[in-house]
Amino acid sequence: MSLELDGKNRVPSRTLNVSCTDCSLNPICLPVAVKEKELDELDSIIKRSRPMKKGEHLFRAGDPFQSIFAVRSGTIKTYSVTEDGEEQVTGFYLPGEVLGIDGISTNMHSNSAKALETAAVCEIPFDKLESLSAKIPSLQRHFFQLMSREIQSDQQLIMLLSKKSAEERIAALLLSISNRQGKRGLSPSRFRLSMSRNDIGNFLGLAVETVSRVFTRLQKQDIIFVDGKEVDIRDMNSLCHVSNSNDGEKLKSA
Repeated sequence: MSLELDGKNRVPSRTLNVSCTDCSLNPICLPVAVKEKELDELDSIIKRSRPMKKGEHLFRAGDPFQSIFAVRSGTIKTYSVTEDGEEQVTGFYLPGEVLGIDGISTNMHSNSAKALETAAVCEIPFDKLESLSAKIPSLQRHFFQLMSREIQSDQQLIMLLSKKSAEERIAALLLSISNRQGKRGLSPSRFRLSMSRNDIGNFLGLAVETVSRVFTRLQKQDIIFVDGKEVDIRDMNSLCHVSNSNDGEKLKSA
């Protein structure tokens, strides 16, 4: 089995060539919305290209909107650039998640998307998806659900940044990743944070020093254990309590 290499990151070539029918992300990605006999039709419109290297852009703000993308492996971050030239991280996308929806309303992307590690994506041309959705109502409905989740995620981020303490913000992010890991059939308590502390702080509106202090505090309380980018959630209930500590309202995972 050949490998595409980028430092320590590796993407098996067979992962890039597998069809929707055989893909392990089938239960959580677009194929979940179609019947088995319709998978070939969906698979026929999907483009699979070479793996992206760390730091490589999938698209940039202002690029014409032509496709949406499903992450197959690795992690993609989206960001915008403020008027004073500062980068603002707007999201992190894990395998099985769909991005690029931001370009639908204006026919151009409002955010940029960049690989945080070696990554692979499936490209779905939007015009072909529209045509196929007209034939498969369940696919159209699932796509609308994806758009709804994007709106909910934006609303949750606004609430997170306006009302939550630093501890709550980081706990909520860890719980979000935990939940998304679980949906992929992976361990919800042990995972790798591919994003840097700087990216985490940028996304959550915190200084990088604050992010490091909170991670250290949570580790001293034996709620999590951190080794570099590896995270082990040792007390899920306590982490949930931290994320709700100020207002008692359970924050939903993004």
